[in-house]
Amino acid sequence: MIYLDNNATTRIHPDVVAAMLPFLSEDYGNPSSVHPMGQQARQAVEEARRQTASLLGCRSTEIIFTSGGTEADNAAILGVLQARPDKKTIVTSAVEHSAVRETLQYAAKFGWRVVEIPVDSAGQLDMPALEKALQNPDVALASIIWGNNETGVLFDIHATGTLARKFGVPLHVDAVQVAGKFPIRFSDLPVDLLAVSAHKFHGPKGVGALIVRRGTRWQPFIHGGPQETDRRGGTENVAGIVGMGAAAIYVGTWLCDLRNAQKITQLRDRLQQGILAAIPETCVNGDQHHRLYNTANIGFAALEAEAILLLLSQQEICASAGAACSSGSLEPSHVLKAMHVPDRYAHGSIRFSFSEFNTDDDVDQTLAALPGIIEKLRKVLPVA
Repeated sequence: MIYLDNNATTRIHPDVVAAMLPFLSEDYGNPSSVHPMGQQARQAVEEARRQTASLLGCRSTEIIFTSGGTEADNAAILGVLQARPDKKTIVTSAVEHSAVRETLQYAAKFGWRVVEIPVDSAGQLDMPALEKALQNPDVALASIIWGNNETGVLFDIHATGTLARKFGVPLHVDAVQVAGKFPIRFSDLPVDLLAVSAHKFHGPKGVGALIVRRGTRWQPFIHGGPQETDRRGGTENVAGIVGMGAAAIYVGTWLCDLRNAQKITQLRDRLQQGILAAIPETCVNGDQHHRLYNTANIGFAALEAEAILLLLSQQEICASAGAACSSGSLEPSHVLKAMHVPDRYAHGSIRFSFSEFNTDDDVDQTLAALPGIIEKLRKVLPVA
């Protein structure tokens, strides 16, 4: 099986599994309990908090463990809105992940006004429009993605945060696709809240973290017990949190060797160049210079992405599409629409995303299979 869908999830690292296993069997105490087994679990959670803080360059006390990136995004947005009820405008981009996009649409039902900042054809944020929007004294929050999950395009979060600070607007950043791929030092970023998810950097699914900068006005999203210092009720997912800490230690070391990222970049570029050279009427969607080094979003003209993915799957090649099925009709993703990618290419856009577990052979086999797949589909299932 060739797995090129690492922006969806990554293979859990064996070291992470080994760290988690004791907390799925004999070390099963509740970390809120005062007896020895409970305190052992508490110590494991706090050690994982320190490990995660080391990866993200923040204080361990600023970390709130969550069930993943979606909860972290929800908690960041709704927590700030509740803490600033006098301000009714939210500024965001037109290309956010659904975890942010849907949360903002939900907030709009209760009176908040959502202002979407457009992007250009390369998927880059319109910074003058952002600055103009942030000048509005009614803005409660800005929520901006760092690395786009579909195209890999990277926004300039330093410039974005500087503008937000200039106008006194709290900034939440969805960093789910950036954590584990690039070094992050939250303490040096002009960012107030930052969301990450463990399964994007070889940790387990079902656990993530929200960093809330000390002093940020924010209210808890999930209410219950006193866990996470009264910031997120509910018994902690000890095994998952331990796994996240172990993954943080692993990728922190991995990032220290620049050759690791260079290897993935070379694999991505070789696949992209091979596709463009071998298959006519193809294009790369998004900025090719400022993007995640593991991601290529390729548009295949006159086709539907789902048909391509089906035939790739038959060849045991896993990728993903930037399109969703709604009411029986296929529509290009909101990201590609915001970039004004022509429908001819947007409908047939496929995302290939790599990790350290990919090899040259994966690229060779994909390049061997894909031209025939595209040629076959264009003969039997062309889209006008």
